[in-house]
Amino acid sequence: MIRTIRRFVGQLSKDSSAGVTPERPRMVLNPADWPVIYAIGDVHGCYDQLVAAERRISEDLGDAHGLVVLVGDYVDRGARSCDVLEHLCQPSRPNIRRIALCGNHDDWFFKFLNNELSSETWLRFAGYQTLTSYGVDAAHILRIGDTAALRKAVDQAVPASHRILLETLPSMLQVGNLVFVHAGIRNGLSLEDQSDADLMWIREPFLTRGPELPIIVVHGHTPQVQPHLGNGRIGIDTGCFATGRLTVVKIASGTARILS
Repeated sequence: MIRTIRRFVGQLSKDSSAGVTPERPRMVLNPADWPVIYAIGDVHGCYDQLVAAERRISEDLGDAHGLVVLVGDYVDRGARSCDVLEHLCQPSRPNIRRIALCGNHDDWFFKFLNNELSSETWLRFAGYQTLTSYGVDAAHILRIGDTAALRKAVDQAVPASHRILLETLPSMLQVGNLVFVHAGIRNGLSLEDQSDADLMWIREPFLTRGPELPIIVVHGHTPQVQPHLGNGRIGIDTGCFATGRLTVVKIASGTARILS
């Protein structure tokens, strides 16, 4: 069943010329090319739910062309992070363009793999489940060895294709007045001046105040019982790893609707 949430309209925002140099790529697409857009919430290792969500999208879209945006956090929490990343490394259907954005968990996994984050810090954050999905028993290795042994096991287990995917995930996608990010934006600040850290980690004051720009921000990162639409944002993280519900929002003709 498709449940209508709300109709919204907006004008394409004009951003300032001042900017920051982001660590990750940012993308801008022409809204005229993508009249139908689907966004998928935080996956967190829930491979079966991701496949089911993409099946719902394919059934809804039929033979038309559409854009599918995943708002990040593919690893940690759930049991099948490795399978999720492998799935995202594979091409989507010919009539679907799939863009996967970077979440804070994905960014930290890459930093761990790239030796920019210590094993202790990442494992305390959420890393054990992800390594288990690659067949690496981190607790056992650390019990009989050390972090060097763990690094060796991880280097052998994680394929280069997953590392490349994690390294190249964009932090932002803009399609007209729609802005897709993982966590949100620093309210009132032009898009060029947003830091990757805020795009992947922010909660307040964004959740309460919204973007305070003439845009609509579609994001995940903050789990909620139901998808949120209001104050210039659409929050679609419904805690799939805990609830089994992976939210998909369809945006077409100025309307946001939940596919269920």
